[in-house]
Amino acid sequence: MPRPSQQLHPHREPVPTRLAATVLLLRDAEGDGALEVLMTRRSPNASFAPGAYVFPGGGIDALDAQSHHVADRRPAQSDLHLTQAIAAIRESFEELGVLLARHADGRMADATDIAALDRSAPFAAQCEARGLRLAADSVYLLAYWTADRDLPRRFEVPFLAARMPEGQTPVADEAEQFEPVWVRPADALARHEAGQFFMIFPTIRTLQRLAKFKNTQAVLDALASEQPLWVSCPRAGLLAGKEARYMEDEMPFGELALVCPDGQIVHPLDWQTDHPVPLLKNVQRLTAPNSGVMTGPGTNSYLVGDPTTGFIAIDPGPADIEHLEKLWRAAGGDIRAIVCTHSHPDHSPGAAPLQALCTRAGQSAPPILGLRSAPTARVASAFTPERELAHGEKLVLSAPAADAATRHTLQVIHTPGHAANHLCLMLEEDGLLFSGDHILNGSTTVIDPPDGNMADYLDSLDALDAACEAHQAQFILPAHGYVLGEARSAIAHLKAHRLAREAKVLAAMQALPQGSMDDWVRHAYDDVPPRMWPVAQRSLLAHVERIRGLEPGNGNAP
Repeated sequence: MPRPSQQLHPHREPVPTRLAATVLLLRDAEGDGALEVLMTRRSPNASFAPGAYVFPGGGIDALDAQSHHVADRRPAQSDLHLTQAIAAIRESFEELGVLLARHADGRMADATDIAALDRSAPFAAQCEARGLRLAADSVYLLAYWTADRDLPRRFEVPFLAARMPEGQTPVADEAEQFEPVWVRPADALARHEAGQFFMIFPTIRTLQRLAKFKNTQAVLDALASEQPLWVSCPRAGLLAGKEARYMEDEMPFGELALVCPDGQIVHPLDWQTDHPVPLLKNVQRLTAPNSGVMTGPGTNSYLVGDPTTGFIAIDPGPADIEHLEKLWRAAGGDIRAIVCTHSHPDHSPGAAPLQALCTRAGQSAPPILGLRSAPTARVASAFTPERELAHGEKLVLSAPAADAATRHTLQVIHTPGHAANHLCLMLEEDGLLFSGDHILNGSTTVIDPPDGNMADYLDSLDALDAACEAHQAQFILPAHGYVLGEARSAIAHLKAHRLAREAKVLAAMQALPQGSMDDWVRHAYDDVPPRMWPVAQRSLLAHVERIRGLEPGNGNAP
């Protein structure tokens, strides 16, 4: 974890969470049988999400946990999930008059049972007195949400799902909930986008995922494992000056976790090239103005250090003098070394002109460090550093003796694969991995033989995983895209993706043994837009080389 002394924002303790439960009542629409979900509008005077369209639900109370004996349960349904289901059943009755309960003979509760119960009286006791058992065994866990860290009222909420009982009609309590409406998830999202159906973030994201299901049974089948389909505690940043929230699988999430760990909504997420973006007190990112299909928002140049230690510049980028001047000014003119993660033309050409900027200002020339390009590199990727770095070498910035506690150590990790001379850097004191092009956010890097090698690439992922484990690194700072969080999980996911792609390549080769590279890329990259196939074909070739290298008789088979 980054040192607290390097965090940009003072620590603050998020508000404690309250336990609640909500239920998505589902049905299939008449006619085409498409999935519909029941939603209601909250009171405009509600203390939480006033006026929003929501699913019925509310707080879990002590009586819910004491009502297990009145409920039917599945064998694998835990006590906790049973309590949550009881709370959701109670809330759906109190708010909408929907009763998920059955008689001893298996008949579901009907209008007569509903009319006999008082919505404001203890719920489970009334059901028990009437001989009804709560149908908790028909309520399944869909997702688990914990409210954002910045909110003044925070809830931990299982989102449950159940089929709407036949023959019942929802009737809002006209106190907490109004206007019950059946709506298809895609229609609710479209109406929200048009400003006609206000919803809060967890509701929106839940509907986006629910829209992928064809009908109610498809949803319930997906929940049979008793595990939520997702668990999330979102984070928020600023986009175009407005709050924007993200789940764990969305690209800005890791960066927000690094910069604003306690949920402060202050970090701008807009990509711009005018000024550096501080990520920690000792890490700044300046993105070069070279956005494109292959570079995403542009090449990230990083400055590591502080005014007392001087700075190391990582990946100065292309030879864009305006970008380099901004980088130099952000370092206060005190650049002690320039490191290139590899020799590609969007990473290393800016090294020499940046060095010249320093010398023209009277500073001694900072050394240009890295690994020389291999003979396999393309002409445009020729690069020779002034000094070659060794695997495991440490580059140290430290303050004068008066402030000796300030220290920044970058450990060099040789990571061939994307390029033969690729290296990554681990900022040891803060557990940050600068990954160059080996790991990107939002895309997978191209492995382009002969300088790129898939076997080396996968081995290097293993080396980076070991380094993250050794230094308890949780964040990856790539050369393109936002910071990634959960570093080891990100590496594992990337490796699994590569191996899954390789399995598709192998399947294409086996199905079309006389096929061309064009044939194979159409089959192995059928989930990639055709316009990207020429680029994908380079990585396909790298997979083919690795597959053939593993064939018996080649000396590399396991």
